[in-house]
Amino acid sequence: MDATTIRDLAFSRYEDFVSALEQMVNVDCGSYTPAGVNRIADLCEQRFEARGWKVERRPHVPGEGEQQLGDLVIGRLEGAGGPNVLLVGHMDTVFDAGTVAERPFRIEGTTAYGPGVSDMKGGLLTGFFAVEVLQDAGFDGFGTITFVCNPDEEIGSPFSGPVIRDLAPANDAALVLEGARANGDIVSARKGVTDYLITIRGRAAHAGVEPEKGRSALLEAAHKILALQALNGRWPGVTVNVGVARGGTRTNVVPQHCELQVDLRSALAEMLDGADEEIRRICAEAVVPDVTVEVVGNGWHRPMEKKEGGERLVAIAVRVASELGFELRDAATGGASDANTTSAAGTPTIDGLGPIGGDDHAPAEWIDLESVVPRVALLAGIVSRL
Repeated sequence: MDATTIRDLAFSRYEDFVSALEQMVNVDCGSYTPAGVNRIADLCEQRFEARGWKVERRPHVPGEGEQQLGDLVIGRLEGAGGPNVLLVGHMDTVFDAGTVAERPFRIEGTTAYGPGVSDMKGGLLTGFFAVEVLQDAGFDGFGTITFVCNPDEEIGSPFSGPVIRDLAPANDAALVLEGARANGDIVSARKGVTDYLITIRGRAAHAGVEPEKGRSALLEAAHKILALQALNGRWPGVTVNVGVARGGTRTNVVPQHCELQVDLRSALAEMLDGADEEIRRICAEAVVPDVTVEVVGNGWHRPMEKKEGGERLVAIAVRVASELGFELRDAATGGASDANTTSAAGTPTIDGLGPIGGDDHAPAEWIDLESVVPRVALLAGIVSRL
């Protein structure tokens, strides 16, 4: 596909893109607002059906103690032959119901604002419009394009993650549609993430009358916090953060219970595993006598490492961008996404293919509308060159 043709077709769809973006942004669809997420799912399903995709819609069935989530929507488009491509974009945001009423979609100059405009309504629509541009150009040089629109990425993809993991190996490339970095970079590497819940149990006692009978869970927690935070810097790029500590009841009671919530991140799987071992070693040894420590780890994202397949995809993207008239670079980031899942499954992956944006998860979240056409054309060009 000629880059100029792709760009011109993307330009012709610009007003439609902005209209669709406004419609999506003005829906409250936080991860735990399933009715709103399903409204976005409706819009995705309608776009799929209008362009001849086969659509599968899977409702979430919560287990005991789980909250209801929105539906998972998967579109599949058959081509004439060639590589199989996986697109992934999420429909949920981090914002609570009522946010749209407080600050709906708006445009100031060439910048659009609103909840989820960058993370990731803009990227979700980029996937649709890029494929529609290829269809308008008559391009069908692919085996299949599978587009996963998932409802739960902002909470770690507990429902959709296993589905994405199962789909990824059948594809030659995974293109994930999170927004580009604020400087325009796409993402070729992401840190892996493991969360920990550390539960410390001691013995309560009257702090004034017989404190010697008590075993302070908070004192043990203080030792654990110092030891865990000291892991920062032991391995290059590995970060450990004790983000939450809860314990104690009253000032005159020796605290018998405390919980710590810990975030571990690493760009390399080997170092992630090494830090995990050290965290568990620290938790296996109590400083305060007769205190017990329980640690539960949830490794919800393995690192997305830039390997040969990812390097090849970056090279294709850089070449397409050059033909479209702009410079493109790739970068590593500490945040995780569904790209970690596809990469860990062995599928060459790049991310950050949505429009340029920033201030994600914050009231000032934005995207640069001037980046919409180049990014739609970039994604279409990448698919056409695979």
